[in-house]
Amino acid sequence: MPVKMTAVRTALVDVPFEAPIRTSIHHISSVGCVLVSIETDAGLTGEGYLWSLSARRLDVLNAMVLSLADHVVGRDPHDTAAIWAAMWRDVNFFGHKGIPVFAISAIDMACWDLVGKANGKPVHKLLGAARDRIKAYHSGGLWVSMTIDDLVTQAREFVADGFGAVKIRLGKPSVAEDVDRVAAVREAIGPDIDLMADANQGFDVNHAIRLGRALEPFNLAWFEEPVMAYDLEGAARVAAELDTPVASGETEYTRYGFRDMLERKSADVLMPDLQRVGGVSEFVKVAHMAEAFDVPVSPHTFTEHSLQLCGALANVNYSEHMPWFAPLFNERLEMADGCFLIPDRPGLGFTFNTEAVARFRIATDGGACP
Repeated sequence: MPVKMTAVRTALVDVPFEAPIRTSIHHISSVGCVLVSIETDAGLTGEGYLWSLSARRLDVLNAMVLSLADHVVGRDPHDTAAIWAAMWRDVNFFGHKGIPVFAISAIDMACWDLVGKANGKPVHKLLGAARDRIKAYHSGGLWVSMTIDDLVTQAREFVADGFGAVKIRLGKPSVAEDVDRVAAVREAIGPDIDLMADANQGFDVNHAIRLGRALEPFNLAWFEEPVMAYDLEGAARVAAELDTPVASGETEYTRYGFRDMLERKSADVLMPDLQRVGGVSEFVKVAHMAEAFDVPVSPHTFTEHSLQLCGALANVNYSEHMPWFAPLFNERLEMADGCFLIPDRPGLGFTFNTEAVARFRIATDGGACP
């Protein structure tokens, strides 16, 4: 159906955690989000969002989103390729990483949501469906700050909740401490549950190799972000030294960054993040490029909105379950036999809950354009 976009509106929210969490490099007590809604003359609304650790820098994200609204207003959302290219050219002066790409991503997500809604189909059907479910791993716990007893208890809870895969965070000062923690979780969940370990960029190359070798007996599905994300050479050294697959890419930007990763062999599993990769449009390009190298991909966070990509792309191997953003949506994730079901609702399949948005809204609010 013909559709013309008429306005871009944003709202700023801050979603608090029940208790602060810690990784090897982060201390987090909430996630701040810019919620982006694109209105149309057909009464349809497309939605996307961005997030940050806390709400302190939401204003700059919000300003960048609204600065790109003129590439959207008056256009048909089906023109995703032309809209993306126009925004890409427009942000050239500021660079093609960081905040400008975040803004492009949110608008692109909302456009694809509109395309699905305008056609009455879920996005994965429009992209070419590959599956109706995807194996999920629970990523919302097993933090560095937890004791071994707490890790064991929580890992068993995740398995009891139906997850066939869980992820533990690494980041203790010594190799032995991290090994003991992984060993305890592996014993608690048994050999048939997939186990991932995430260093959150916390190690240098030598430490990462020593730890990775020590963790080989625990049959990890992957060793994630063992070194700083910008150290592609170092990550490649780690990947070459280990039998365990190395996963990375959540802080990489667009097809150009992932091309570098593939060429340098810095990861065995790519982890595009919807807000850094460039939205749905660029995620698809990255996944297809990875497929040409026989490299799997697994989306980073954005559990709800990434499910359509999990349903469309044959080389996705897992969906990350990060429960932080669930309170913002009307719909809930559905699971069967350790897998998330791909929603068959039109668009991206999840819509903002107006009561939740009002509850989490912060004083410095979003805006609209025009």
